[in-house]
Amino acid sequence: MASQDWFDKDFYQVLGVSKDVSESDLKKTYRKLARQYHPDSNAGDAKAEARFKEISEAYSVLSDKEQRTEYDQVRAMGSGARFTSGGNGQPGGFEDVFGGMFGGGNRRAGFQQGGFEDFLGGMFGGGGNGGFGQSTGGYRGYGGPTRGRDLEASTTLDFVTAIRGETITLQPQGGKPIKVKIPAGVSDGQKIRLRGKGEPSPDGGETGDLVLSITVRKHPVFERDGLNLRVEVPVTFVEATLGATVEVPTLGGDPVRLRVAAGTPSGRVLRVKGRGVTTTKGTGDLLATVEVAVPSHLTDAARKHLEDFAAAMPDENPRAELLDRAGANH
Repeated sequence: MASQDWFDKDFYQVLGVSKDVSESDLKKTYRKLARQYHPDSNAGDAKAEARFKEISEAYSVLSDKEQRTEYDQVRAMGSGARFTSGGNGQPGGFEDVFGGMFGGGNRRAGFQQGGFEDFLGGMFGGGGNGGFGQSTGGYRGYGGPTRGRDLEASTTLDFVTAIRGETITLQPQGGKPIKVKIPAGVSDGQKIRLRGKGEPSPDGGETGDLVLSITVRKHPVFERDGLNLRVEVPVTFVEATLGATVEVPTLGGDPVRLRVAAGTPSGRVLRVKGRGVTTTKGTGDLLATVEVAVPSHLTDAARKHLEDFAAAMPDENPRAELLDRAGANH
């Protein structure tokens, strides 16, 4: 998502929440809307699919404390960070890289080495010490050609783009677009060195590199754990008690069916081989954590059946061992 969208779109309004909404209420609201507009529940409904994507975009930003703070600042200032890259093949903005020198000034991305004079000096014959037209050695002085300096920048990727890899286009202000190949499985905080994309040599030597720092947005459903992907899978009390076969989503693929054994407790992890992150180091798994969903409302008949069930169960205290062990350490 481009930063201009941060300025144009009111994510709080998209989710129908106030600006001071708590994390728990935000999550509850998102889950309710996601269930309502999920493509699986609205087959062939393009408007529902678009609404689902809009909800997911809003939640991915507001559920991240750092991004939410920055989003609020962007909205308050009336202008936004310009250096982002879109997933799904959309070109990312590269204004942040040049923004600090040409009017952007974004704190999240920008060249970290050298200043405005140093940069232009390198382009128009200046040297490492900064003056325009100053000799740097090399062909004009001594020691051979001078290598251009490395530059640093940062960009933000969608979760899916980071997992699958993609060639994106970074567009500097007033310059030519730069194609950047994002390798599959790039992780949050990782740095990518782009050979020959840095500062030009002032005297015909080798061009420097651009070191690109990657930030990955959170996904509303999946979480990365090394090469594995984690997902929480709600099951009913009856499914957990009697056993059931449930559908579990996969990243970018069809859901898979998993067998939940009778008597499965909350927290048990079910593994789907080979459906995690694929990199040159290998392929991870999908780890589905069972979460027993407790009904918040019961009919009178259901309550009566549950009370009968409780009466038929052995008179046991599942916390007895816990209390004994805690008392033994006093």
